[in-house]
Amino acid sequence: MSQIIGVDVGGTFTDLILLDAATDEVRIAKVSSTPENQAFGVLAAIESTGASLESLESIVHGTTVTTNALLERKVSPCGLITTAGFRDVLELGRRTRPKPYGMTGRFECLIPREWRLEVTERMDSDGEVVRPLDEDGVRQTARQLREAGVESLVIHFLHSYKNDEHERRAEAIAREEWPNGFITRGSALMSEYREYERGTTAAINASIQPVLHRYITRLQDELWDKGYRKDLLVMQGNGGTVSSKIVAEDAVKTVMSGPASGVMAAAYTANKAGSPNVITYDMGGTSCDVGLITGGIPQVSSELEIEYAMPIHVPMVDVHTIGSGGGSLASINEAGLLQVGPESAGAAPGPIYYGRGGTRPTITDANLVLGRLNPEALLAVDHPVSLETVRERIMSEIGSPLGMASVDEAASAILRIANIKMAEALRLISLARGHDPRDFVLFAFGGAGPLHAVALARELGVPKVLVPSRPGITNAVGCVVADVRHDYVNTLNTPLPLVDMALVQETLERQIAEGQATIEREGVEIEELTVIHDVDMQFQGQTHILTVPLASTKVAREQLHEVFEKAYWNRFAVELPEIRPVLVNLHTAVIGHRKDVPLSALMKASERKATVAECRIGTRSVWFEQGRCDTPIYRREHLPLEGTLEGPAIIEQLDSTTVVEPGNTVAVDTFGNLLITV
Repeated sequence: MSQIIGVDVGGTFTDLILLDAATDEVRIAKVSSTPENQAFGVLAAIESTGASLESLESIVHGTTVTTNALLERKVSPCGLITTAGFRDVLELGRRTRPKPYGMTGRFECLIPREWRLEVTERMDSDGEVVRPLDEDGVRQTARQLREAGVESLVIHFLHSYKNDEHERRAEAIAREEWPNGFITRGSALMSEYREYERGTTAAINASIQPVLHRYITRLQDELWDKGYRKDLLVMQGNGGTVSSKIVAEDAVKTVMSGPASGVMAAAYTANKAGSPNVITYDMGGTSCDVGLITGGIPQVSSELEIEYAMPIHVPMVDVHTIGSGGGSLASINEAGLLQVGPESAGAAPGPIYYGRGGTRPTITDANLVLGRLNPEALLAVDHPVSLETVRERIMSEIGSPLGMASVDEAASAILRIANIKMAEALRLISLARGHDPRDFVLFAFGGAGPLHAVALARELGVPKVLVPSRPGITNAVGCVVADVRHDYVNTLNTPLPLVDMALVQETLERQIAEGQATIEREGVEIEELTVIHDVDMQFQGQTHILTVPLASTKVAREQLHEVFEKAYWNRFAVELPEIRPVLVNLHTAVIGHRKDVPLSALMKASERKATVAECRIGTRSVWFEQGRCDTPIYRREHLPLEGTLEGPAIIEQLDSTTVVEPGNTVAVDTFGNLLITV
């Protein structure tokens, strides 16, 4: 019972890794995703490995089901019961516009107005009852929404973060009338001030609850029928896992599940390799995700906005996503300029070369034409077209309209535009936040990430690129190494001199107890428990907040003041001694660490050669900015540990291809990672 599976569903491919800790055996699978039902792709990937489901210790699943449901607005009908006079808070928002400087824009609230109903009740900002709860009104509105065909329900009252008595009572009444368990109480999900963000987060949770529940139930049933008797673990956006038994309760926490797993794998791998400061760069078939790891810890944010007017205020790994993947389409816009993405060919029809009906050039097609990809080694390509057909399409769609003389010129232009977009995303999460890229390592993964990593590192001034052993399935590896994690937040929103520090300690200890109880309820086997505390603070009168770490539940007022002022100086280089700091929110993360995963098992030691020269498998004409040159091709799985080689070079493996430019040096570390000096 030592086998564990990590499976990640992307927009184009479903990636799977099976690791046998007892024998160090690794099996990997990469199959086309099945957007109509992601479970089909998951089951196909498991079947392709020949794994015996009866002998598996655990399956950890990263999914985009909830993210896709939100972005495509394929959510369940949801109703709202709220404080009288506040039914339109979710629609009014923060008085912003989709396009700040445009004359047009559209916003559609997740919950239609006819399903947003009011009841008489009111708490003030101190949690004191102003108007008692109209219990008959709650029962009546619940019945009304049920009869209207609403599937899930949100109960969201004003100032419930201070006193949730009315929300709890309303929930109890509603459950007597509601036909299922899909009821979300706003303050239970997020005990935080700001009624709009709290309400929107609750609305998102309720809207995707039935979607996630149905998907996980179907998948769990299919696995059960095939012999799997253990619990299915699901990745959350905070980088931890949660049991499928309870995952639908807080469905909103699975949004960004896929990108989070990649960041966790990067943190785990980079820490083992001695690189605690990392910029993560994950380029797949549909999109590109970038994130930041400092001191070995991924950056976590509680203020994600998945799209306009859809803020999610639960802790999630801070990942920035752009529409730039291997399948991103190149085209000439109305201004006659070349653009790449965000539109993607996806898994179907895919790039032109795949032979599935694609007719428009993609980044993958450009890499193929330039010799950077081996056309005979692409996964999940059964009936490819000829490279000559790809060249003709790139010239007709891009080269000729732009007056270019050769297909190399057109294809390289596609790559340059794509690289510019991705470099800008990397600047956004590093330079824009006060971090010098020269102090970081670029961690490149995803099927297409290592193809572009060196060019991006050179553009940003990053001195080294780290390519893990299995870059194409790193998100799946992240599922394997991820711990069980639960996050909690409570709002105080009190000037620091007036804060009851005993209450702070009591709240943090209560959060710990709740996290421990939840992990015990899941029944997931863990090695040890870790608790992380931090607080949100601001100066009085400000709207932005800073997150400050706490060493323990017992913290002195003066110490907290000092730590906040230091953090404020580091971020803004400003001192404000005359303004009182405000303690806004208390955060606790309870993390259950699972068994350590040996990274060395990701590649078989028996396949490694004694010298780098023995790993050379051929030569190919490859385009670089210096021009085309005959470039040696190496097999990644054969490279010896602690071996070195000089660029130019192409390093091929089953799940990805790494481009090493002229002048680069590559070293293989003791874990099998590639360290490229730019």
